[in-house]
Amino acid sequence: MELSTDFISQMDGLIGADAATRLSKAITDTEPVTSIRLNPAKTDSLPHLPLESRVPWSDYGWYLSERPQFTMDPLLHAGCYYVQEASSMFVGHALKQIVHGPVSMLDLCAAPGGKSTLAASALPQGSILVANEIQRSRAQILAENLVKWGNDNVIVSCNTPAQVGASGLQFDIMLTDVPCSGEGMFRKDDEAVRDWSPEAVKICAARQREILRDAWPALKPGGYLIYSTCTFNSSEDEENVEWICRELGASCVDISYPEGQGIIGAYAGFDIPCFHFLPGNTRGEGFFLSVLRKNDGFCGQEKSAVIKEEKLCREMLADSYDCILERTGDRIIAMPRALAPRMKAVSERLYCLVRGIEVANVKGKDSVPSQALAFSGKAGSAFTAVGLTLSQALDYLHGDVLRFEDMPKGYLAVSYMNAPIGFVKNIGSRANNLYPAQWRIRKSIR
Repeated sequence: MELSTDFISQMDGLIGADAATRLSKAITDTEPVTSIRLNPAKTDSLPHLPLESRVPWSDYGWYLSERPQFTMDPLLHAGCYYVQEASSMFVGHALKQIVHGPVSMLDLCAAPGGKSTLAASALPQGSILVANEIQRSRAQILAENLVKWGNDNVIVSCNTPAQVGASGLQFDIMLTDVPCSGEGMFRKDDEAVRDWSPEAVKICAARQREILRDAWPALKPGGYLIYSTCTFNSSEDEENVEWICRELGASCVDISYPEGQGIIGAYAGFDIPCFHFLPGNTRGEGFFLSVLRKNDGFCGQEKSAVIKEEKLCREMLADSYDCILERTGDRIIAMPRALAPRMKAVSERLYCLVRGIEVANVKGKDSVPSQALAFSGKAGSAFTAVGLTLSQALDYLHGDVLRFEDMPKGYLAVSYMNAPIGFVKNIGSRANNLYPAQWRIRKSIR
């Protein structure tokens, strides 16, 4: 891999020749590290993975000593952990310092879901998370990852920043991991190196400002913006932060961070609190983050929402789960009772793919339990539980037919190592596989 002379010159001017040389060597001569983040609601350890050391700015992040074949691990498909780049886990560190009670949060550019699953775990009980993605295909991937993560206070939407900004909704926290020139991905993506140019940086910086301007009305006065990119340059980083403060009306917020980890602050000539993660300095890929607080001056109003209760599929849910059931087409949705009005208000104004937990799909006289119900941990005692071996779990995730002896007919809840992974319908001679076709393992498992 050969880096552009324009890129090297850019970094020489920002961090000095010695640091730029160290960065360039890290990009071209070293391998990316592999890291994961555990789902605290599902596991506190994964002894079968080569855990090496903790990510210092993450409560649940781990570096691995080598990269396993993740596709063949049923616990990944069960949402027990997420394969996430270590530097971007710093979002969780920032959230801990600005969130001290229930909030409404928007992840504006959320696919594929690393930061959204992180936020879903980090936000206090009583919070709502809206994870948005403009591209429908990427929004489907986002929805899959969040369904597997299992939280019931999450909405996945597919809207433009302008539609979100014009919705009348307002959030306490807005995360904007904006599309960028991708310098921080150079070590992992040769195409990002080939596509980079000074002109591309300028185009990305302008697009980022347009996204922020369009979505800005959806952030409450006094609310926090977490602005992040996977770039090194100041045009997309410090200069855009200064533009947000000047043009949109915000102030930078200084947060503490772990010492001795190689994280550096603003480049020379900029006086703002921010954080750069550079390969060769920190153990991870490139990342930038700054936290801002919106000034007073803009205020919107949310419409009240009327929730219509339905009594379908109650027996599928745990008795202790206090929720509202709602039918949308053929889908039965469960939302936490305390959050349902606010979640309903969001769904009335945005195009939502996921809202709460999908409990079942109604097919004629039958109510078929949904995959989301299994991942949520809210399934009730109506289902007989069946623990699968590794071989059976991979067959299930591959979409194969399973067979169980001495099991009752009807819907069975299947799990691997006590982690729920879905449902089958046992008809006696075989058990029909209900794992969604679009999520199945495509490669051979033998």
